[in-house]
Amino acid sequence: MGMIMMVIAAIIVLLLLITWLKVNPFVALIMTAVGVGLATGMSLEQIIKVIKEGMGNTLGFLAIVLALGTMLGKMMAESGGAERIAKTLINRFGEQRVHWAMMFVAFIVGIPVFFQVGFVLLIPLVFTIARQTGMSLIKIGVPLVAGLSVVHGLVPPHPAAMAAVDIFKANVGLTILYSLIIGLPTAAIAGPIYGKWIGSRIHKEVPKEIGDQLVVQREEKDLPGFGITLFTILLPVFLMIASSWATLSLPKGDRLRGALEFIGDPIISLLIAVIVSFFTLGYARGFTRDKILAFTNECLGPTASILLVIGAGGAFNKVLLESGIGKQIAEMAAHSAISPIILGWLIAALIRVATGSATVSMMTAAGIVAPIAATMPGVNLELLTLATGAGSLILSHVNDSGFWLIKEYFGMSVKETLQTWTALETIISVVALGLILVLDLFV
Repeated sequence: MGMIMMVIAAIIVLLLLITWLKVNPFVALIMTAVGVGLATGMSLEQIIKVIKEGMGNTLGFLAIVLALGTMLGKMMAESGGAERIAKTLINRFGEQRVHWAMMFVAFIVGIPVFFQVGFVLLIPLVFTIARQTGMSLIKIGVPLVAGLSVVHGLVPPHPAAMAAVDIFKANVGLTILYSLIIGLPTAAIAGPIYGKWIGSRIHKEVPKEIGDQLVVQREEKDLPGFGITLFTILLPVFLMIASSWATLSLPKGDRLRGALEFIGDPIISLLIAVIVSFFTLGYARGFTRDKILAFTNECLGPTASILLVIGAGGAFNKVLLESGIGKQIAEMAAHSAISPIILGWLIAALIRVATGSATVSMMTAAGIVAPIAATMPGVNLELLTLATGAGSLILSHVNDSGFWLIKEYFGMSVKETLQTWTALETIISVVALGLILVLDLFV
């Protein structure tokens, strides 16, 4: 309990530094990470090492993804591609239902891709729709992140969900079926329904600096075709789907599997899409090489501060993980005599709140609960997998790099991010658990 209280104290200090003392979030996160390291007995050398590793591991993937995603978003903006898709969605669904369209688009796009990849692919659409309709960015953005988050935690073949399926030895097909039955209504409640409610209370405009890079208004006649624009933005999704198929269907060592897994890696698939966009949304729209170079150079500036804050969040997260708080929580919960489904959700939820990592909490909880479930007859392993994934999403806050990603892109304060992102993540977790328990009565 002493360790848990220490983590709570660290989070309170971090919030006070940012909200009351107005310390820059990057500086506040690094200061708090150092404080946690000292309080948990880490050596001075270890504190520095862990902070470097945490920031490096976070940015090693995210820096490339955000850079390539921003370039792709810039090409969509300058060519008018984002506006074309936005206009099509508004015309097809109507302005009053376009937030529902964003939830379904995010749910579909998010199945094969990492949360961050789906986010940078679709955020230009959110910005464009918000500016065209005058709606609160929150009303359009919450359904986007809700759809992506539900898929991240619940729906195979998303990597984290697939890893949990493997640990529990669950049936992949049934897990996918149950995840869709549970995931779609969960995303609807946490996304369009909650997003409309909270968006009417928190009206946010598109942040000017990053918004000006990703939103450019053009005449209708100057916009590219819907088909070629959709193909360009979904190209990374197609490549990642092919990679997932190869991993599930082809034997290890197969050359085709190796090739598809390579081009389906998030970094390579985004790189391919950016290069394709130079032709489909660049040269085909009359832009010169110099103009395309200027686009890709100027769009990276606004992402610098975003990356630093996200990286510092990763450093804070890594210090918490190294403190051993996750293991202590897991050991405490493992000795309880509750239902495995609730136990899997509870362990994942506690570790998520303490450490901020959805993947770590899911994997840790799965590793603890799987042997327990194996000794108990009648446990539905597919629903147990989904319950663990649902628990890993709860209450994302200041120790999660995803919290800072949403905060910076949406231009929100810490309080507003807690009211939107943290709340929707908690709604997803609780609603999904409730639906899982109901479904467990019938399957």
